[in-house]
Amino acid sequence: MDSSTAEFTRQWTAAQAKVAAFIGSMVFDISDRDDLLQDCAVAAMTSYSRYDPARPFSAWIIGVARNQIRLYLRRKSNEPHLFDEETLDSLVTAFSRIRPEQEQKLNHLDRCIDHLDSRARHLCELRYTHNLKPAAIAKQLNITPNTAAKSLQRIREQLRACLEKTALSPS
Repeated sequence: MDSSTAEFTRQWTAAQAKVAAFIGSMVFDISDRDDLLQDCAVAAMTSYSRYDPARPFSAWIIGVARNQIRLYLRRKSNEPHLFDEETLDSLVTAFSRIRPEQEQKLNHLDRCIDHLDSRARHLCELRYTHNLKPAAIAKQLNITPNTAAKSLQRIREQLRACLEKTALSPS
């Protein structure tokens, strides 16, 4: 592996959670999110020679992701969209302002989710991947909406505690 590929891989690995979060904020279909993340990685790797190391990599890679999302939206032009170009640009600006310590939290979030029991992970998937409200989750799991909402609240508290604990522990 040449040094350029190694450097790209290192920087991509550090920024991948942020890019995934950015794509997830714009695209709700899970398989489309995964495809876009892969498309972004390929596009970034093929254009890495044009990356200016004087600029933050995370801002550059979010720009690459923005372009991939624009292509995706054009391909899906016959389907209704939630975001217009102005909103997309606003999200790019917001994601480019994420500080490194916030990026680390995104990276740690996956690990904290892995520590949840399977029922809690399933509730998270229903709520945040499938975008179901507590009432719909309750119906699907045959529980009360209040139980679903309280369970999600406890899970969020567990995740917050895990992230805080991770932030306090030495790297």
